[in-house]
Amino acid sequence: MENVPDKNEISVRHTNEQDIPLIMDFVRSLADFEDLSDHVISTEDSLREALFGERIYAEAIIAEVNRKPAGFIIFFHNFSSFAGKPGLYIEDIFVQPEFRGLGVGKALMVRCGQIAQERNCGRIEWSVLDWNPARKFYERFGGEHQKEWLLYRLDEKGIEELAGIK
Repeated sequence: MENVPDKNEISVRHTNEQDIPLIMDFVRSLADFEDLSDHVISTEDSLREALFGERIYAEAIIAEVNRKPAGFIIFFHNFSSFAGKPGLYIEDIFVQPEFRGLGVGKALMVRCGQIAQERNCGRIEWSVLDWNPARKFYERFGGEHQKEWLLYRLDEKGIEELAGIK
């Protein structure tokens, strides 16, 4: 009989440049889950530049279960003038379906909490689609839906138009 571990070993680690193909796979998997695959325009090169280039815009963490990639989280810092402190914004969090319910998402969120505390952040924020069942997961951590705040966005075309206004 094969020696099977009694417990799944979950580990989290910061990524390095060699993880770019894996991060891209996670981005595509998240987009598939959210039915937004046609919105993915990032490439391995654009991720490499954003995560490891001359100016780093975001950070990524990989979670592994028994050394197998199970999930990821991408975050960056924002700033609250009201709090007078940086914040941590979670752009993406995703756990592969076969690893859900094992504590992978919790491990990723806890690590972000530790990072936010180490860096003296005043808050952690993220957005979630209204239909996503993960909303209950976030609420278990004390996450609160900010009903009074509405998310607005300009895409690249909108930025170009805004920048060209005279």
